[in-house]
Amino acid sequence: MRITQSMLSNNMLRNLSSSYNKMGKMQEQLSSGKKVNRPSDDPVTVMKSLGYGMTVDKVGQFQKNLGEVNNWLDSSDDALDGVGQVMHRAKELVTNAANTGTMTPEDREKIKIELEQMQEQLRDLANTKVGDKYIFSGTMTDKPLYNKEVDATGNALGYVNDPSFNSDVEIEVFDGVSLKVNTKAADTFRAMDDMFNDLKAITADGKGFSEALTTIDGLMDDVLTHRADIGARSNRAELMHNRLQAQEGSAKKQRSENEDIDYEKVITEMITQESIHRAALSVGARIIQPSLVDFLR
Repeated sequence: MRITQSMLSNNMLRNLSSSYNKMGKMQEQLSSGKKVNRPSDDPVTVMKSLGYGMTVDKVGQFQKNLGEVNNWLDSSDDALDGVGQVMHRAKELVTNAANTGTMTPEDREKIKIELEQMQEQLRDLANTKVGDKYIFSGTMTDKPLYNKEVDATGNALGYVNDPSFNSDVEIEVFDGVSLKVNTKAADTFRAMDDMFNDLKAITADGKGFSEALTTIDGLMDDVLTHRADIGARSNRAELMHNRLQAQEGSAKKQRSENEDIDYEKVITEMITQESIHRAALSVGARIIQPSLVDFLR
């Protein structure tokens, strides 16, 4: 086959164009830090990166959900801690009121006044909120457990008796894994309110205060049981947090290995390609024969 000058010229231009493309691609990789910058560069790598990115985004959402779980659990525990303090003080007062030897009817009336304020404090704690959600109202998070609105007689409507207030509120924290965030303390709050109403009805002679101590002890045990349950769920939430962190780190590492360049390697390849390109230019200038126009110059 006869090799013509035009064939040499065309081959040289084609090779130079290919060399330019390679250097352009490497320069783009160095600028972006990514192996691929468009799907056409490597569809398989792009699809894998999308999958890893979706995993990272999903883990990020689960971490936000877990933050909401911790808000619920921490707020519930703080509220029940306040309930425990109120009940401890109530026990002290009732113990004093039960002492028939030193307590006068006037002293017991003063104790009842303080107990009434404690009852109001418990009602406020029953309506504890996280953001705009009532945490002791079950799935009825938009309604307070203790309704302070008054009826036609001027009395507060009181504790709402609805099965929904004892329903579970769950938040998803992993694929197929949800944690219960609310504490079913509605019955405990109602029982405490009834106990305080009974205390207010005790006559001036003090009979009935001693019997109330047993009820107070039982309610305090209920509060401790609720707090123990919250503690157990908090421990599980911590385990889920560690699991999510591990999965996030793994997904980010896989995504980086799939799409990020090795800068040292690409820079070395870029320098090598540049040397090859310069050599191709030098050789091309030698093999292309001068034309008549070049001689006329």
